[in-house]
Amino acid sequence: MTPRVDGLLPIREVARLTGVNAVTLRAWERRYGLIEPHRTEKGHRLYSPDNLDRVRAILTWLSRGVNVGQVKGLLEQECAQTASSGEAPWGMLRNELLEGLRRFNMSPFEQQLQRYREHYCSMLICEQVFEPLLAHVQQRWQGQFGSQLEEVFFHTWLRDQIAAWMRSCSSTETRRVVLANLSTEHYAPAMWLLAALLADQGVAVSLLEWEFPASELTLLHDQSSLCAVVFYSSQALPSHQLKRHLPKLNRHLPGGLFMAGPAAVIHREHWMALGIGNLGTLPSAACRQLIQTLKGAEND
Repeated sequence: MTPRVDGLLPIREVARLTGVNAVTLRAWERRYGLIEPHRTEKGHRLYSPDNLDRVRAILTWLSRGVNVGQVKGLLEQECAQTASSGEAPWGMLRNELLEGLRRFNMSPFEQQLQRYREHYCSMLICEQVFEPLLAHVQQRWQGQFGSQLEEVFFHTWLRDQIAAWMRSCSSTETRRVVLANLSTEHYAPAMWLLAALLADQGVAVSLLEWEFPASELTLLHDQSSLCAVVFYSSQALPSHQLKRHLPKLNRHLPGGLFMAGPAAVIHREHWMALGIGNLGTLPSAACRQLIQTLKGAEND
């Protein structure tokens, strides 16, 4: 029996906590280089809290329909994107948000957030607070008791906040963007953040939040005011979307066609081949790139 050492966990305990059996954990290490556990003098594997977080991050990508062979590259990209998140003063605000989730009471965080909004722009708050927080809670909700309740509570709260945020943005511009969810998951917090950031930039956003046949968007072909259609998906897309519906839309829809969310990197080569703009996974970067593209099209 392998004992716990200085907070490190044996493989059987990691399997119990994560639901990933020991054979799979060993395969992720040997075959795919996804985890690097510590070793005892006798060669027994011991897993740190960081290793445990890594397992949950792997599970998050696998739940999106990603092949295990793709996961290492995606995790490396994710780490590079979040490495720039500073601690002060943003760490305190993120901790306040997490405490609100734990207590199921977001009022203290909302008060703090209002103070931050007096000094910082929405884009910076999104980058430093909401984007790192979303990455954290998606791993935190992997199999933890009470995670479903916390997830529903957070998504309901965030959707209300986004709706109020968008109502407060008075758009005087004629630019109109359709933001459509192609994922089977109805909760799409990163897509909501992208919608709010675009509205904050004066773009009129039509938000389509539930999965529907992408081919039906051809009904928008006569919408001359439509500048772009941005698809969002937190999951890998089925082949009929990739091979039939999206190529057809790319030929018939007005304005540009773009992809955002995890599917943007999962199917990166496919978007390049179709000529569909790749906005990446993060709402802030996607917003910047889309605004820059729209301005460039206006100047042509």
